[in-house]
Amino acid sequence: MVAELLKAEHAVSLVHRRPKHDLGRRVKNIVADRNDAAAMKAALAGKQFDVVFDHVYDWERGTTASNVESTVRAVGGNFQRYVFMSSVAAYGDGLNHHEGDALAADDAPELYVRNKAMSERALFRLHQRIGLPVVTIRPPFVYGPGNPFYREAFFWDRLRAGRSIILPGDGRRLMQFVYAKDLIRACLRAVQEPAAVGHAFNIANSRPISQTEAVEAFAKAANKPAKFVRIPREYLLRAGGHPMGPKLYFGMYFDMPPITQVTAKAQRVLKFKPTDFVTGLKETYKWYLRHNDFPKPDFSFEDTLLASAPVLVPAKV
Repeated sequence: MVAELLKAEHAVSLVHRRPKHDLGRRVKNIVADRNDAAAMKAALAGKQFDVVFDHVYDWERGTTASNVESTVRAVGGNFQRYVFMSSVAAYGDGLNHHEGDALAADDAPELYVRNKAMSERALFRLHQRIGLPVVTIRPPFVYGPGNPFYREAFFWDRLRAGRSIILPGDGRRLMQFVYAKDLIRACLRAVQEPAAVGHAFNIANSRPISQTEAVEAFAKAANKPAKFVRIPREYLLRAGGHPMGPKLYFGMYFDMPPITQVTAKAQRVLKFKPTDFVTGLKETYKWYLRHNDFPKPDFSFEDTLLASAPVLVPAKV
């Protein structure tokens, strides 16, 4: 996002908790914890912005609707757009969601889900009450260069080592992706398009794919063969596997109940055209070969599973 804004000659300020950043001298540094309303108000006092991109989430404590509202108040002024990065998780569950579908309830069991859903509701209430020029963006799994989550790299580490990929269950659980650069283009387009104000947008590749298809695409991008071992999900979890680790079996936070979305509105209003999945993965793979900063993979948990777990035989179609 910063790179694209600088390329377009915008003046950019970054609000975060660290005393410095590595985004270059052109980007102003503002230090504040956005979960501390007083600190945000003090840090932003006297500053004016045309556009606010609210892209951060505190994975340790959670970022609540109250935190988001405090950010809106701290920014103040007559800004033209407030673009909030939500998530497909805001729907809670279900397939083929349109933007008008109900979001997860305030008492949804997962903190991230309810925080995103409640934050969106709070922002749209502000839109109705005070005319807040908000746009919310709901991506699914984001992939691309710079991914901080051990996702694409998880599979490429194993494919390059000639290892079999463990598929949870039958491998048919659906996933939906969006290329990071496409997501950023959609955010920028939401700033430029007057009709976007007051709306949410599903930003994703139009077609969900199965877990098996996802791994096959990772393998194709790396020009490596994909070998699969299907292990019952219940066994993986009983053995200590967890989607967030440390005992990963299918990438970080990747083996989740499917939530899919329809992107027709973004295509119509924002002229959104997603990058072909394999094309985006090939660009990401080039980055991975130069910048794979994840720790050296530890295959011991998977070796134990492969040696002792019951294996599912794929059904013939």
